[in-house]
Amino acid sequence: MIAGLGSCLPLRRITNADLVQEGLNTSDEWIRTRTGIRARYRVAPGVGTADLAVAAGRAALHSAGRTTAACVLVATTTPDRPCPATAPEVAARLGLSGTPAFDLAAVCSGFLYAAQVASALLTSGTFDSALVVGAETYSAIVDPQDRDTAVIFGDGAGAVLLERGTTADPGAFIRFDLGSDGTHSDLIEIPSGGSRRPRRHGDTSEADHFFRMRGREVYGQAVLRMTASARTVLSRAQWPAATVEAFIGHQANQRILDAVAQRLLLPPERCHGNLRHVGNTAAASIPLAMADAAACHLVGPGARTLLTAFGGGLTWGSAALTWPAATAFHLPPEPRPPQGEQHE
Repeated sequence: MIAGLGSCLPLRRITNADLVQEGLNTSDEWIRTRTGIRARYRVAPGVGTADLAVAAGRAALHSAGRTTAACVLVATTTPDRPCPATAPEVAARLGLSGTPAFDLAAVCSGFLYAAQVASALLTSGTFDSALVVGAETYSAIVDPQDRDTAVIFGDGAGAVLLERGTTADPGAFIRFDLGSDGTHSDLIEIPSGGSRRPRRHGDTSEADHFFRMRGREVYGQAVLRMTASARTVLSRAQWPAATVEAFIGHQANQRILDAVAQRLLLPPERCHGNLRHVGNTAAASIPLAMADAAACHLVGPGARTLLTAFGGGLTWGSAALTWPAATAFHLPPEPRPPQGEQHE
């Protein structure tokens, strides 16, 4: 069950007008009408994914009244380095050296994948608690002159502390559904920089080292997969869609979120998100949206809650959970990562 929740956004808030001033060929109206996004956050030079993850993880522990967790999972597409994983450093900086810690990569579905893995570890008795963090610095991989991606993505981190409990407890994950389809792996990708096309000295194909996606095809796949996955998890939980009291989808694009909600017959007043304020933060988006809903007291303890996400891979996933008790959300003032040089 969710015992604590934390979030972290960088200091720099970038509005649509700021992007235009930076020379991007777009407008505030173009961005808002196509994505629903008004602003996003970016890290300062020298600040990385681990910095955001540490701040969000510490906030989640604080909100639960805990100082430790039995394992740490970091879901990210943007690790500080290709090797080693980011999670062991996050654990060490939280005072958890020696604790099992590992990264999980499923792009924008990463948080739900990590939550499923952590829940299974708790259910099996392997651990009694798990800190699950979704953290991203997409500003490091997005081409600042590509308006199809630069207007969408932001940096941030969200975290939950999971503890062993029963399905009757508020904050319990009731059921999960996960899926993938690698035949469409080229719809969302960074073509170079991996083992198939490694970065070489003198490499001139700089564009291939930036994140890119085929937006129109991604839209269709996202609506299809998120809707189907949501229906599957509701069936497994034996929850009719009409009984869902809160819906939080991956904050990718408002038109995608609206299309999924409409297909599930979920009214707008039950749909919660913060896309307009923070943009698409990939693996961090669902825990950040949960933190926002908690801070605004939008969902009551025990409310039937549906989460769903879609990302590169292709990957997708959904979860049915009951909204945590208010004691899980004793949120401290929103933490900020250090400015300038990394580490605290």
